Amino acid sequence: MKQTLKWTGLVLLAAAVGLALVFAFAAGIRAQTPVAVAQGAIAQATPYPSDYGGPSSSQYGYGGQGMGPGMMAGRYLTDTWDYSNNNTPLTLDQAVEAANQYLAAYGNPDLTLTEVMEFSDNFYAEVEEKGSGIHAFELLIDRYTGAVYPEPGPNMMWNTKYGHMGGMMGRGGWRAGPTSVTPEKALDIAQEWLDQYLPGTSAEEKADVFYGYYTIHTLKDGQVAGMLSVNGSTGEVWYHTWHGDFITMKELEN
Repeated sequence: MKQTLKWTGLVLLAAAVGLALVFAFAAGIRAQTPVAVAQGAIAQATPYPSDYGGPSSSQYGYGGQGMGPGMMAGRYLTDTWDYSNNNTPLTLDQAVEAANQYLAAYGNPDLTLTEVMEFSDNFYAEVEEKGSGIHAFELLIDRYTGAVYPEPGPNMMWNTKYGHMGGMMGRGGWRAGPTSVTPEKALDIAQEWLDQYLPGTSAEEKADVFYGYYTIHTLKDGQVAGMLSVNGSTGEVWYHTWHGDFITMKELEN
């Protein structure tokens, strides 16, 4: 009888120790799990390419329809200037020329450059489809080398035709722009986000329609300060953190 009680006690002790270890392990996992960001309050800081050469197609899954000569890992190396050993940045007009060279090499005559913005860290360009009037994709241009490459962030992860999502979904999955969030709703979402996270900043009264999302300029004291994107299906907000300070811009007529 005593022997039986002894073994029963050992079994209970082992069970208690096992449960304690399980709870301790679960607590450790919870401590290492990041807290989820609230819906509609996402300000994702996509790392700016460290070598100013642009993200690689293998890293981000950017397919790049019809990429022409000079495009290495999703970027286009212009042959007009050699700024590799020069501390003088490109002018806005040179950035426009570099972006147009990229489009020429891209090989789709339906695409046209509509806007180029100069920031302290890079130039930014928007490309539009002539036929549909929908914006196709966004580009970054290195301020010193003239290298052109697809912008990271929404342009790759939310773009359902030209970005990562387009490559996953295939041609049959492409959608003609956002379907559940209207441009007006996107502007409301953008302003609510700015009121909460960047007080004193407002959303410009225009949302550029891309495949799967919108991009909206942000204003400070009535002047362009930056931009953010709103997902056309979920309403998530992704602020573009990689541009630096706004300097000037040029809108192009086509």
